[in-house]
Amino acid sequence: MRARVILITLGLLLVAATGNGSFLDTTPKPRTVMFVGVDVSGSFLKGMDFDDSMSFLARYLYAHLNGLEGMDKPAALFVGSIGGDKKGEPKVFFPIETFQNRTPEEIEAKLQEIFPKAHEDRFTDYNAFFDKVSEMVKDRKMVMKPISVVMVSDGMLDMPSKKGRDYYRGINLSGLEKLSRNVTLRLLYTNPTVGKKWESQVPRRRVKVWTQEAPVMETWKDPKIFTPNGPMDKQEVFYKWVKNNVDFGVRTKRVE
Repeated sequence: MRARVILITLGLLLVAATGNGSFLDTTPKPRTVMFVGVDVSGSFLKGMDFDDSMSFLARYLYAHLNGLEGMDKPAALFVGSIGGDKKGEPKVFFPIETFQNRTPEEIEAKLQEIFPKAHEDRFTDYNAFFDKVSEMVKDRKMVMKPISVVMVSDGMLDMPSKKGRDYYRGINLSGLEKLSRNVTLRLLYTNPTVGKKWESQVPRRRVKVWTQEAPVMETWKDPKIFTPNGPMDKQEVFYKWVKNNVDFGVRTKRVE
Protein backbone atom coordinates (compact mmCIF):
# COMPACT_ATOMS: atom_id res chain seq x y z
CA MET A 1 0.00 0.00 0.00
CA ARG A 2 2.79 2.38 0.92
CA ALA A 3 4.61 1.66 -2.34
CA ARG A 4 1.43 2.42 -4.26
CA VAL A 5 1.05 5.76 -2.52
CA ILE A 6 4.65 6.64 -3.36
CA LEU A 7 4.08 5.79 -7.04
CA ILE A 8 0.90 7.87 -7.16
CA THR A 9 2.71 10.79 -5.50
CA LEU A 10 5.56 10.58 -8.02
CA GLY A 11 3.04 10.54 -10.84
CA LEU A 12 1.35 13.66 -9.53
CA LEU A 13 4.70 15.40 -9.20
CA LEU A 14 5.51 14.51 -12.80
CA VAL A 15 2.21 15.95 -13.97
CA ALA A 16 2.86 19.12 -12.01
CA ALA A 17 6.35 19.42 -13.44
CA THR A 18 5.28 19.01 -17.08
CA GLY A 19 1.93 20.71 -16.88
CA ASN A 20 0.21 18.11 -19.06
CA GLY A 21 1.42 14.75 -17.83
CA SER A 22 3.78 14.22 -20.75
CA PHE A 23 7.38 13.18 -20.30
CA LEU A 24 9.81 15.89 -19.31
CA ASP A 25 11.33 17.66 -22.31
CA THR A 26 15.03 16.82 -22.34
CA THR A 27 15.75 18.92 -25.44
CA PRO A 28 18.70 21.22 -24.67
CA LYS A 29 17.70 24.85 -24.38
CA PRO A 30 19.20 27.23 -26.97
CA ARG A 31 22.44 28.79 -25.74
CA THR A 32 23.95 30.47 -28.80
CA VAL A 33 23.91 34.25 -29.00
CA MET A 34 23.76 35.47 -32.60
CA PHE A 35 24.78 38.91 -33.84
CA VAL A 36 24.13 39.92 -37.44
CA GLY A 37 25.85 42.92 -39.01
CA VAL A 38 24.70 44.49 -42.27
CA ASP A 39 27.11 46.62 -44.28
CA VAL A 40 25.29 49.82 -45.27
CA SER A 41 28.29 51.69 -46.64
CA GLY A 42 28.07 52.86 -50.23
CA SER A 43 30.38 50.22 -51.65
CA PHE A 44 28.09 47.38 -50.54
CA LEU A 45 24.69 49.08 -50.27
CA LYS A 46 24.86 50.31 -53.87
CA GLY A 47 26.53 47.15 -55.13
CA MET A 48 24.98 44.22 -56.94
CA ASP A 49 24.88 41.92 -53.90
CA PHE A 50 22.92 43.93 -51.33
CA ASP A 51 19.41 42.94 -52.43
CA ASP A 52 20.41 39.30 -52.72
CA SER A 53 21.97 39.41 -49.26
CA MET A 54 18.72 40.72 -47.73
CA SER A 55 16.69 37.95 -49.36
CA PHE A 56 19.12 35.30 -48.18
CA LEU A 57 19.46 36.77 -44.70
CA ALA A 58 15.68 36.76 -44.22
CA ARG A 59 15.47 33.04 -44.93
CA TYR A 60 18.62 32.31 -42.96
CA LEU A 61 17.19 34.07 -39.91
CA TYR A 62 13.84 32.36 -40.30
CA ALA A 63 15.48 28.94 -40.42
CA HIS A 64 17.57 29.61 -37.32
CA LEU A 65 14.75 31.21 -35.35
CA ASN A 66 12.58 28.15 -35.97
CA GLY A 67 15.34 25.56 -35.66
CA LEU A 68 14.51 24.02 -39.03
CA GLU A 69 16.41 20.89 -40.12
CA GLY A 70 18.68 21.00 -37.08
CA MET A 71 19.68 24.66 -37.56
CA ASP A 72 21.05 26.12 -34.34
CA LYS A 73 18.21 28.02 -32.67
CA PRO A 74 19.62 31.12 -30.93
CA ALA A 75 18.76 32.05 -27.37
CA ALA A 76 19.25 35.69 -28.35
CA LEU A 77 19.59 37.54 -31.65
CA PHE A 78 20.64 41.10 -32.41
CA VAL A 79 20.79 42.73 -35.85
CA GLY A 80 22.57 46.02 -36.52
CA SER A 81 24.55 47.93 -39.11
CA ILE A 82 28.28 47.97 -39.73
CA GLY A 83 29.31 51.52 -40.35
CA GLY A 84 28.65 55.15 -39.64
CA ASP A 85 29.18 58.69 -40.78
CA LYS A 86 32.17 58.96 -38.48
CA LYS A 87 34.58 56.58 -36.78
CA GLY A 88 33.17 54.79 -33.73
CA GLU A 89 29.61 55.99 -34.24
CA PRO A 90 27.20 53.83 -32.16
CA LYS A 91 24.37 51.98 -33.90
CA VAL A 92 21.00 50.50 -32.94
CA PHE A 93 20.85 46.72 -32.57
CA PHE A 94 17.38 45.21 -33.07
CA PRO A 95 16.55 42.27 -30.75
CA ILE A 96 15.16 38.83 -31.52
CA GLU A 97 11.55 39.91 -30.96
CA THR A 98 11.81 42.12 -34.05
CA PHE A 99 12.02 39.04 -36.26
CA GLN A 100 10.18 36.30 -34.37
CA ASN A 101 6.72 35.12 -35.51
CA ARG A 102 7.24 36.51 -39.00
CA THR A 103 7.35 34.81 -42.38
CA PRO A 104 10.56 35.00 -44.45
CA GLU A 105 8.90 37.64 -46.61
CA GLU A 106 7.96 39.69 -43.56
CA ILE A 107 11.50 39.40 -42.19
CA GLU A 108 12.89 40.59 -45.52
CA ALA A 109 10.50 43.55 -45.52
CA LYS A 110 11.61 44.38 -41.98
CA LEU A 111 15.28 44.24 -42.99
CA GLN A 112 14.61 46.58 -45.90
CA GLU A 113 12.83 48.93 -43.51
CA ILE A 114 15.72 48.89 -41.05
CA PHE A 115 18.39 49.19 -43.76
CA PRO A 116 16.86 51.38 -46.50
CA LYS A 117 18.87 51.83 -49.67
CA ALA A 118 17.97 55.51 -49.62
CA HIS A 119 20.40 56.00 -46.72
CA GLU A 120 24.03 55.01 -46.72
CA ASP A 121 26.81 55.40 -44.18
CA ARG A 122 30.09 56.93 -45.23
CA PHE A 123 32.25 54.25 -43.65
CA THR A 124 32.36 50.54 -42.92
CA ASP A 125 33.59 50.46 -39.33
CA TYR A 126 34.11 46.82 -38.30
CA ASN A 127 35.88 47.65 -35.05
CA ALA A 128 32.96 49.80 -33.83
CA PHE A 129 30.63 46.89 -34.64
CA PHE A 130 32.79 44.41 -32.71
CA ASP A 131 33.02 46.82 -29.76
CA LYS A 132 29.22 47.05 -29.67
CA VAL A 133 28.88 43.26 -29.73
CA SER A 134 31.34 42.93 -26.84
CA GLU A 135 29.57 45.64 -24.85
CA MET A 136 26.14 44.04 -25.30
CA VAL A 137 27.34 40.57 -24.32
CA LYS A 138 28.83 41.93 -21.11
CA ASP A 139 25.91 44.20 -20.24
CA ARG A 140 23.38 41.39 -20.76
CA LYS A 141 25.49 38.87 -18.84
CA MET A 142 25.87 36.50 -21.80
CA VAL A 143 29.61 35.95 -21.34
CA MET A 144 30.81 32.36 -21.92
CA LYS A 145 27.86 31.46 -24.15
CA PRO A 146 28.61 30.33 -27.73
CA ILE A 147 28.61 33.42 -29.92
CA SER A 148 27.95 33.54 -33.66
CA VAL A 149 28.71 36.78 -35.51
CA VAL A 150 27.43 36.91 -39.09
CA MET A 151 28.28 39.84 -41.36
CA VAL A 152 26.91 40.47 -44.83
CA SER A 153 29.55 42.72 -46.33
CA ASP A 154 32.15 42.91 -49.08
CA GLY A 155 34.73 42.92 -46.27
CA MET A 156 36.61 45.92 -47.64
CA LEU A 157 38.09 48.40 -45.17
CA ASP A 158 37.20 52.07 -45.16
CA MET A 159 38.96 52.77 -41.86
CA PRO A 160 42.24 50.88 -41.77
CA SER A 161 44.61 51.72 -38.92
CA LYS A 162 47.56 50.27 -40.81
CA LYS A 163 48.55 50.32 -44.45
CA GLY A 164 50.58 48.25 -46.85
CA ARG A 165 51.04 44.51 -46.42
CA ASP A 166 49.42 44.52 -42.95
CA TYR A 167 46.35 46.45 -44.11
CA TYR A 168 43.89 44.08 -42.38
CA ARG A 169 45.86 43.71 -39.17
CA GLY A 170 44.09 46.82 -37.89
CA ILE A 171 40.88 44.80 -37.39
CA ASN A 172 40.56 44.30 -33.65
CA LEU A 173 38.91 41.09 -32.43
CA SER A 174 40.44 41.26 -28.95
CA GLY A 175 37.11 42.21 -27.36
CA LEU A 176 35.45 39.14 -28.83
CA GLU A 177 38.34 36.94 -27.65
CA LYS A 178 37.44 37.66 -24.01
CA LEU A 179 33.74 36.81 -24.30
CA SER A 180 33.77 33.07 -24.85
CA ARG A 181 35.87 30.10 -25.89
CA ASN A 182 33.44 29.55 -28.75
CA VAL A 183 33.17 32.62 -31.00
CA THR A 184 32.67 32.25 -34.76
CA LEU A 185 32.82 35.14 -37.20
CA ARG A 186 31.30 34.60 -40.65
CA LEU A 187 31.84 37.10 -43.44
CA LEU A 188 29.44 36.60 -46.35
CA TYR A 189 29.41 38.18 -49.83
CA THR A 190 33.10 39.05 -49.99
CA ASN A 191 35.56 38.19 -52.78
CA PRO A 192 38.41 35.65 -52.77
CA THR A 193 41.18 38.23 -52.26
CA VAL A 194 39.51 40.06 -49.39
CA GLY A 195 38.29 36.83 -47.82
CA LYS A 196 41.83 35.45 -47.81
CA LYS A 197 43.08 38.57 -46.03
CA TRP A 198 40.43 38.22 -43.33
CA GLU A 199 41.41 34.60 -42.79
CA SER A 200 45.19 35.09 -42.88
CA GLN A 201 45.88 38.64 -41.62
CA VAL A 202 43.29 39.48 -38.95
CA PRO A 203 44.99 38.84 -35.55
CA ARG A 204 43.20 36.34 -33.31
CA ARG A 205 43.67 33.39 -30.99
CA ARG A 206 40.24 31.96 -30.25
CA VAL A 207 37.85 33.57 -32.73
CA LYS A 208 37.12 31.30 -35.69
CA VAL A 209 36.80 33.11 -39.01
CA TRP A 210 34.93 31.82 -42.06
CA THR A 211 34.45 33.76 -45.30
CA GLN A 212 32.27 33.01 -48.30
CA GLU A 213 32.51 34.70 -51.69
CA ALA A 214 29.58 36.52 -53.29
CA PRO A 215 29.43 34.27 -56.39
CA VAL A 216 28.95 31.25 -54.12
CA MET A 217 26.38 33.03 -51.94
CA GLU A 218 24.33 33.94 -55.00
CA THR A 219 23.75 30.25 -55.79
CA TRP A 220 21.44 29.83 -52.78
CA LYS A 221 18.43 30.79 -54.91
CA ASP A 222 19.16 28.22 -57.62
CA PRO A 223 15.85 26.29 -58.07
CA LYS A 224 17.75 23.06 -57.49
CA ILE A 225 18.80 24.38 -54.07
CA PHE A 226 15.88 26.57 -52.99
CA THR A 227 12.34 25.94 -54.19
CA PRO A 228 10.67 29.30 -54.91
CA ASN A 229 7.39 29.69 -53.03
CA GLY A 230 7.93 26.29 -51.43
CA PRO A 231 7.26 25.75 -47.71
CA MET A 232 10.29 26.52 -45.57
CA ASP A 233 10.05 23.25 -43.66
CA LYS A 234 10.53 21.38 -46.95
CA GLN A 235 13.73 23.10 -48.12
CA GLU A 236 16.09 20.25 -47.19
CA VAL A 237 18.57 20.97 -50.01
CA PHE A 238 18.75 24.63 -49.03
CA TYR A 239 19.51 23.79 -45.39
CA LYS A 240 22.19 21.35 -46.46
CA TRP A 241 23.70 24.09 -48.64
CA VAL A 242 23.64 26.53 -45.70
CA LYS A 243 25.37 24.05 -43.39
CA ASN A 244 28.08 23.34 -45.98
CA ASN A 245 28.70 26.88 -47.20
CA VAL A 246 27.65 29.30 -44.45
CA ASP A 247 27.42 27.55 -41.09
CA PHE A 248 30.52 25.52 -41.83
CA GLY A 249 32.26 24.17 -38.71
CA VAL A 250 35.49 26.09 -39.14
CA ARG A 251 38.50 25.29 -36.96
CA THR A 252 40.42 27.71 -34.79
CA LYS A 253 43.42 29.31 -36.52
CA ARG A 254 45.83 31.39 -34.49
CA VAL A 255 47.07 34.52 -36.27
CA GLU A 256 49.58 36.74 -34.48
